[in-house]
Amino acid sequence: MRTLSSIKKDLEFNKDLFSLLEVLKTIAVSQYRTLEQKMKVFEKFRLTIESFFGFIDTQKTDHPFLRPKDKRQVVVAITSDSGFLGGLNRQIISTAINELAETSGKLIIIGERGKIYARETNIPFVAFSGIRDEDRHAQAMQLRDYVMTTLKQNAIGGLKVIYPRPVSFTVQHVETITFLPYKPTAEGVAHTGAAKDIIIESGIDDILEYVVYLWVGQRLYELFGLSRLAEFAARFVHLEESTQKLKEMDAKQRLQYFRVRHELIDRNMRELFSARLLFTSKH
Repeated sequence: MRTLSSIKKDLEFNKDLFSLLEVLKTIAVSQYRTLEQKMKVFEKFRLTIESFFGFIDTQKTDHPFLRPKDKRQVVVAITSDSGFLGGLNRQIISTAINELAETSGKLIIIGERGKIYARETNIPFVAFSGIRDEDRHAQAMQLRDYVMTTLKQNAIGGLKVIYPRPVSFTVQHVETITFLPYKPTAEGVAHTGAAKDIIIESGIDDILEYVVYLWVGQRLYELFGLSRLAEFAARFVHLEESTQKLKEMDAKQRLQYFRVRHELIDRNMRELFSARLLFTSKH
């Protein structure tokens, strides 16, 4: 049977750990709210970019960004550098591997945790450092440049990005977005409409490449921000689950503490009563 002192030490440890978890939860909420206020979705930029397709006749080009001849694809998996997100990171890597199982290609992983899980699969990959809020834009542009160069040099026409989407503060879903082949939305094309009497100095393929280049960079930047939001939210959920488990454990240990304490008191009382009876019988 455990001693009172050992149980009491565990209760004190639980109390300190509970305080630490509460602090970490507060930090996660603060980080989420701060980034959420800074986040911008550049919908007008997207519509402007897509409106260029109203000026060009896409039927006159067989650019692989629109009509890929090679079915291979580049798959980007956005994971985290921090702990408490093992389940979410594993799901992202599993989704990326399943995508490559269907259509072969190249795997790119963002984040240290994703690299750890990907090594277990023995699948080759290219790694980039995890997202840092202060460098998020520069990191998105760096990835954009690498991906676009890889696509052009290897004549690959497929690009998919897998990331954690923050549905709400307590719910995150792993989502797969197809970047290429590029398909402008009907809303974006209709923003300007087709124009017949426009002089196009550059080649259609060159215009197409540059438009897609701008769009991919901006979209990656947005997804990096959403991934960070999902990271903070998932961390809070994990910490909250740990807090609830700690409360349950603490409640059991308190019951054990009082049971041992009562048993000790009862034993001491019995011993005192027996000693008193013995003393009385002798006198």
